[in-house]
Amino acid sequence: MLKTCLFPAAGYGTRFLPATKSLPKEMLPILTKPLIHYGVDEAREAGMQNMAFVTGRGKRALEDYFDISYELEHQISGTKKEYLLSEIRDLMSACNFSFTRQSEMKGLGDAIYTGANLVGDEAFGVILADDLCINENGKGVMAQMVEIYEKYRCSIVAVMEVNDESIKNYGVINGKEIEKNLIVVNDMIEKPDPADAPTNLAIIGRYILTPDIFEIIKTTSPGKNGEIQITDALLRQAKNGMVLAYKFEGQRFDCGSIDGFVEATNFFYGHLNGNK
Repeated sequence: MLKTCLFPAAGYGTRFLPATKSLPKEMLPILTKPLIHYGVDEAREAGMQNMAFVTGRGKRALEDYFDISYELEHQISGTKKEYLLSEIRDLMSACNFSFTRQSEMKGLGDAIYTGANLVGDEAFGVILADDLCINENGKGVMAQMVEIYEKYRCSIVAVMEVNDESIKNYGVINGKEIEKNLIVVNDMIEKPDPADAPTNLAIIGRYILTPDIFEIIKTTSPGKNGEIQITDALLRQAKNGMVLAYKFEGQRFDCGSIDGFVEATNFFYGHLNGNK
């Protein structure tokens, strides 16, 4: 059973300025819960109890969220509002939370490498909280991926089909299908031009990584945009072993964009009011 989920959360969230000048983008709320809460819920559903965060300067709100707020809790103790804290209290009692800082923004690969001391020498999940994923008909995306990991014991990336116009924003995979919706990766390209993309299968913010990825990242040169890309490290891992891509069941909202954030808000608000 995978125990740890890593949450890279050091980015600036510039698409949401000025709100993210002082508020981490992972703390932006979909209705009454911040994005990071949905991510931790998904990891917990997948059986993970150790929640490890890679943050940066100005991200203290993430640590405070998963801590006791004595003054607030005292003020609403015994009132009709106390139940509003029941979900976060439940998470805090069920999970362990640890934090480290990425000193310089050098890409997702570097952010994951920064979390090595929190993860240890075991396979782990990775969730990018601004990719909000749900599956109304069954298990969450990370729980689905854990089942695949238990069978194949290798790194796994979640993928979805995207249109040509969007392909330049993603890492893109190519490979051979071995089961329905499960592909052995033989190529990965970070943010290709549409003409250069081998497929329309884009990697989204869900990964399961084996611990040897840290040594691979350590010797991976900066790639696209001068950053250390996890895509480049995973390609090296795929060439020397096996990496799987999984076309997950469910729906993903790109809450790192304003359009996706509004879409997610409308979706959850509709469900809150029974308007599916």
